[in-house]
Amino acid sequence: MENKVSNKVATLSAAATLAQGATTASAVSGASAATIMSATAGTTGAALAGTAGAAGTAGAAAISSGMATVGATVGGGMAAGAVMTAAAPIAVIGLVGWGISKLFD
Repeated sequence: MENKVSNKVATLSAAATLAQGATTASAVSGASAATIMSATAGTTGAALAGTAGAAGTAGAAAISSGMATVGATVGGGMAAGAVMTAAAPIAVIGLVGWGISKLFD
């Protein structure tokens, strides 16, 4: 395998995504809804979850229902959604970085 910048970017972004997912999973595993909300308050993942929230809800209700909706896509609940929404922004940034670096390889 060649030592391309895009390979390094892909490796680093995958590691960062996994680290964020693991950190969030550690904070929310087996936790109550209130603890999950507290652990994810003010994060990009919470904002992302809020956009997936149930229609007509706002604030914490939108965020918690959004996390539950996202988590349900993989057979989980709010905690799974919290992990997924926390890791998603990092994965997207990594993908964009990889794409840009691929242009220069």
